[in-house]
Amino acid sequence: MTSNRGEGPSFLSAMPALLLLALAIAAGRISSEVFAVVQESAKAELDLSDFQLSLVQGVAAAIPLATMSIPLGLMIDRHHRMRLLLALGVAWTVGLAMAGWANGMSMLFVAKMLSSLGANCSIAVCISIAADLCGPTRRGAAMLILTLGKWAGTASAFALGGWLVGKLAADGVPAWLGDIAPWRGVHLMLAIGSAVLIMPLLLFLREPPRRETVAGVGAPLRVVMRELWDRRAFLVPLFVGQISVAMVDTAAGIWAAPILSRSYGLQPNQFASWMGAVIFGAGVLGAVLGGLAADAGHKLQRRGGILLGAIVTSGLAIPAALFPIAPDTTIFAIGLFFFLLCGTIAGLIVSATLATLLPNELRGLCLGLFIAIAGVISFGIAPTLITLVSALLGGEAQLAMALAIVGVVVSTLAFAAFPFAMRRAPRSATERPV
Repeated sequence: MTSNRGEGPSFLSAMPALLLLALAIAAGRISSEVFAVVQESAKAELDLSDFQLSLVQGVAAAIPLATMSIPLGLMIDRHHRMRLLLALGVAWTVGLAMAGWANGMSMLFVAKMLSSLGANCSIAVCISIAADLCGPTRRGAAMLILTLGKWAGTASAFALGGWLVGKLAADGVPAWLGDIAPWRGVHLMLAIGSAVLIMPLLLFLREPPRRETVAGVGAPLRVVMRELWDRRAFLVPLFVGQISVAMVDTAAGIWAAPILSRSYGLQPNQFASWMGAVIFGAGVLGAVLGGLAADAGHKLQRRGGILLGAIVTSGLAIPAALFPIAPDTTIFAIGLFFFLLCGTIAGLIVSATLATLLPNELRGLCLGLFIAIAGVISFGIAPTLITLVSALLGGEAQLAMALAIVGVVVSTLAFAAFPFAMRRAPRSATERPV
């Protein structure tokens, strides 16, 4: 049975709830990204190698996504989404606290698993909720708000994390936190802040009614899986394109700070503020352009028009992926800005595509599948792949060149995949697959 429920509430009336969802995403991104800012300090104190760091930043983040994303995706489609979001908020907050008290790689590994699970899976929950808060023609704008939250959190992780570690190094960690290193104090203070930030979700957000179902929210799993299989010609290239984008964006986020320290001789407090501004600026502009491009493309009278912006920006990302080998920090910053801008636009358009062209009972499952596959590749493979390429090129000193090579190759793959998805895209969420 098909259900559309009209165009849904107005975008203006949905704005307060969308902003709270963006706040949740921002808190999760801070918990997931802040270790990248201080990882050189953690590496020195805990005597870790680059390979061990890649396991913490990569494999630890990938394991919970690979094992939990699909079950959580099914729960998103069938159960109370707000309760799931609150549980994931608790997970990333506990992960932050554990990282602050980590006495070795093992505890740091578990801490990263929790923060990755909470931060990444909460995005799927928020997208599902946001899709039911407004009609199909405004979902690009809804994804814009969520993407702003994502990049505000990522930028805050660098700007706030860098500022905090510098301040704690200069003034000392507060006595009530104990006699600990500044990088540990950063994690513990952010854990406290995260616990405060997730309270508005409990107090104000309510579960919206589900819209645009085909088989029904309570459909048997075999029916849902058949619907998913029927859309494989559209979803497979879409996933290849977006996972490629996510892979290089994740690698850039993990290794940009160490490259600035090693290749350009900068300390976190010297680059954290401008790097945070670059990340946030790319996120804000990318969210605006991506939201406008998604809504404009969806209104075109052509199949898969919503994906046109993703095709263009994935092509532009290819030369921008050379930013790690820039001759100076100014060009590095400009290249990183355009690289992240392109990735943000493409990622938002794909999120809007899933929220607009899939029936309700498939959205959570597809987002869960994407997070699981992207988690394994982006976190489990990409960071370690960079270190392996670096080793082939001559060692840890070649980290920047390795990141540039992988970035160019994978961005090219995304540019090739999106046109295939565009040609097989359905025209609406309730249209039967072609």
